[in-house]
Amino acid sequence: MKKSAEGVVRSGQKLLVLLEKYKFVLLVILTGVVLLTLPDLGGSATAREQAAAMESDGLAFDLDGLERKLADTLSRVEGAGKVSVALTVKTSTRQVLAQDASTSQKEGETEESRSTVVVSQGSGREEAVPLQQIYPQFQGALVVCEGADDPGIRLAMVEAVSALTGLGSDKISICKGK
Repeated sequence: MKKSAEGVVRSGQKLLVLLEKYKFVLLVILTGVVLLTLPDLGGSATAREQAAAMESDGLAFDLDGLERKLADTLSRVEGAGKVSVALTVKTSTRQVLAQDASTSQKEGETEESRSTVVVSQGSGREEAVPLQQIYPQFQGALVVCEGADDPGIRLAMVEAVSALTGLGSDKISICKGK
């Protein structure tokens, strides 16, 4: 029994020597195994970063936020008083995606095929490649303000809304509020 205890101690010492010698290699392997077993952590962080980047680049369209910002800005016009704004849009926001087109000729006939270009995001996820973000066009605007009975204020409101939305004066209505 004494010999087996000594053998265990020697094999333990050999194991410690090997661990000391290859500790960095084992650490890299262990890190790789942990990362492979948790692939969603990197993917969800990337999605959050992309969403934050889109919003910071101004790619997200928020109609309510735009109406509030426009109302806040217009209320700063001298004599306007309290202002509220309602905007209507013709279409919703959309993206133009990259497409790959190929043509082939068979027996004198030309065939054209198109497919959306996708890139791999890792972890088996694929995402379409956006070329352009198209924002909605405004259809009309209603501005309600306390100072609307003054023609100068009405003109300033129409000009400001027209400049910010691209609407013509015939699509902008200014009404007096309470």
